[in-house]
Amino acid sequence: MSLKEKIQENLKIALKQKREIEVSVLRMLSAAILNKEKEKRYKLSKEKPEIEIEELKKESPLYKELEKESSLTDEEVIEVISSEIKKRKESILAFEKGERKDLVEKEKKELEVLKNYLPEQLSETELKKLVKETIEKVGAKDMKDIGKVMGELMPKVKGRAEGSQVSNIVRELLKND
Repeated sequence: MSLKEKIQENLKIALKQKREIEVSVLRMLSAAILNKEKEKRYKLSKEKPEIEIEELKKESPLYKELEKESSLTDEEVIEVISSEIKKRKESILAFEKGERKDLVEKEKKELEVLKNYLPEQLSETELKKLVKETIEKVGAKDMKDIGKVMGELMPKVKGRAEGSQVSNIVRELLKND
């Protein structure tokens, strides 16, 4: 079962069990995934000039093929989830500044629901080990090489660690070298 299918299935269960926060979050997440798929489908249709708009009838084989190709992979769904998590964290900070405890609590509950769909997060120890290996692999010596390290490292940790956390560890280890 793909991650997208798991989200749809859990939405149905949450609806039946009347879990409002979860229903709200999963609907929003489904909409974000759908938008990303539409964006991907549009890009694919532009890359294939042989596809005419008239040919994109829902019954046509070209449309079905385009729809299949634009379906998001689990990695792409994780990117959407990560993006939504980032939005929640930014909202929490803004609401805390505005002293809106009610909205902070709502965003935190939504954040917890979203985190359930991410792969297991790397511990700081595992992350430091990966950063050290990457620094050695790319031959990074100082802060000028941070881009090389991050470029090599981020695809490996995508969805399993936050970019800011990775960046902080890379900076810390490059300063110590």
